[in-house]
Amino acid sequence: MPEKPVGRAPPIFQQIRAIVVMSWLNVLLVCIPVSWALHFALPSSNSNDTLIFVFSFLAIIPLAKLLAFATDELSMRVGQTLAGLLNATLIIALVKCELQIVQSSLVGSILSNLLLVLGMCFFAGGTRFSEQGFGISVTQLNSSLLILSVIGLLIPAAFHFAADAQIPDNEEATDILSVSHGTAIILLFIYGSYLVFQLFSHKTLYDDAHPDVFKSTRYERREKKARNEAVVAQREANGSSSLTDHPLSLSPTPSHEDPEANTVAEPDEVEEPQMSVPMTIGLLAVVTVLVAVTAEFLVDSINGLVDTGNINREFIGIILLPIVGNAAEHVTAVTVSVKDKLTLSLGVAVGSSIQIALFVIPFIVTLGWIMGKPLSMLFDPFESIVLFLSVLVVSYVVQDGKSNWLEGMILMCLYVILALTFWFYPGVTELGRQLMC
Repeated sequence: MPEKPVGRAPPIFQQIRAIVVMSWLNVLLVCIPVSWALHFALPSSNSNDTLIFVFSFLAIIPLAKLLAFATDELSMRVGQTLAGLLNATLIIALVKCELQIVQSSLVGSILSNLLLVLGMCFFAGGTRFSEQGFGISVTQLNSSLLILSVIGLLIPAAFHFAADAQIPDNEEATDILSVSHGTAIILLFIYGSYLVFQLFSHKTLYDDAHPDVFKSTRYERREKKARNEAVVAQREANGSSSLTDHPLSLSPTPSHEDPEANTVAEPDEVEEPQMSVPMTIGLLAVVTVLVAVTAEFLVDSINGLVDTGNINREFIGIILLPIVGNAAEHVTAVTVSVKDKLTLSLGVAVGSSIQIALFVIPFIVTLGWIMGKPLSMLFDPFESIVLFLSVLVVSYVVQDGKSNWLEGMILMCLYVILALTFWFYPGVTELGRQLMC
C-alpha cells in the first residue's frame, strides 16, 4: 500500500498534456512509425537491418521513459515494490527465441545496474557529500541474495565442465535443463520469501529513518558555510522575537522548554497524481504493446546487423540492450542520489539486479520450459565469471554502509573495461546444437 495519501487526479486534458510534455525524450517517438515503416517496406538485407535496428533502438528509449512514468504513477496506489514487480513482468513480453541474446541481455542488465548505475549514483552524490550513508543491514542482505543467485547461474556451467567428458552431449543437455528448471523454481521461492521479508516481516529495515542508516556528511567547507548560515538565521530570529516580546509578560517562558511539547503534528503530505488509475493502466497497456512490437523488429534486425561485421552479438546483448531498456530507471536513480536519497537509488540499482537474478531469469527459464524452448541457466562461461566477480566487487564496496565519489568512479571504470572487452569477445555457445531452438 502507498505510504502517503493520494490526491484526486486532474482533468483528462491535463492528464494527456502531462503525458505529452513528460520528457524531451518524447521527440524520439517519431522513430516508432519510421522503424515500423522500414520494417515492412524495405527488403531484408544487412544494410536495411542496420537502419531498422538504429530506429527501433531509438524508439525504445522514450517508450522506456513512458513505461517508467506510468509505473511511478501506479506506484502511488500500489506501492513502489509492487510497481517494480509489474515493470519487470512486462519486460518478459520481449522474449523471443534468440536465446543467446536473451541470456546476454539479462546478464547485461545486472551488470549495468550494479556497475554503471550504482557507480553513477555514488559519483553524483559524492559531488555534494563527502560520504553518503545507507542501510548496512539491507545492503548486506542484498549482497547475500546476489551472490546466491550468481552461484545458481554458475552451477550449470560447473556441471558442464566437470561432466562434459563423461556424458554424451544429448544426455548432458537434458540433465542441464533439468538442473536449470529445478534451480529456477528454488530461486523463485527465494524471491517470494524476499518479498515477504521486505513488505511484511522486516518492513522497518527499509525505512530511511532506521538506526543502522549512516547519516550523510557534507564536505568540511560546506558544513562550515551551512553552520554559519544557521547561526545568522538564529540571530535574526532572536532579534525579531526580542522586539515583539512584551517586557511585562504575566506568564514567563521557562528557561528549559521541552522541544517536543510545542511540536504540532503535521498532516501527511498528499501526493498529487498526474493521471487517473484508468489512464495509467491504459498508458501501460499501450506502451507495453508498442515496446513489444518495436522490440520484435529490433531483435529481428540483429542478425543482419551482426552479419555486417561491424559489431558482435555479445556487445549488443550485454551493453546496448540493457542500457536502452533501463535508461529511465538509470536517470531516476542518479537524480535522487544527488538529493541525498541514496537508499532509493540502491533500491533502483541493487533492487532491480536482485529482481532480475531471482525473478526474471528463473521465470523466463520456467516460461521456456512451459513453451518447450530449451532455455537453460548454462550461460556463456565468460559472462558468468564476469558477473560473479562484479557482484563480489560491489559487495566489498557497499559493506561499510557508506559511499563516496571514488567508489563510484571505480565501479564506472570497471564497467567501461567490461564494455571494451565485450566489444571484441565473440561469445561461446556451450552445447549449441542441443540447447538451441
